[in-house]
Amino acid sequence: MLILPIKKQWYDMILAGKKTEEYREIKPYYTKRFLSCHLLKETLDKAGEDIVMVPDRPVMIKFRNGYSENSPSFRAICSLSIGTGKIEWGAEPLKHYYILRILSIE
Repeated sequence: MLILPIKKQWYDMILAGKKTEEYREIKPYYTKRFLSCHLLKETLDKAGEDIVMVPDRPVMIKFRNGYSENSPSFRAICSLSIGTGKIEWGAEPLKHYYILRILSIE
């Protein structure tokens, strides 16, 4: 299961149902992690030439408030998209992110 650290402010907002998305920068580090847990999959473009990343299926992710194994955590079913996030939820204006949509919390 993919484990992602999250700041306390966002952790608390998600558990309270006030925040339904979590953002991660579009970088090779996260691309590799999302491919490994099947949130993303690679496919060829329509011309059959370039590899593109497309959303796969929702998966369970563990969000942890900190890096320690003993830090508070919760598990959530999430889907992935790419787009701009909400400033009030921590996104920078006009910047594209991987957007993890929280579908349900276990």
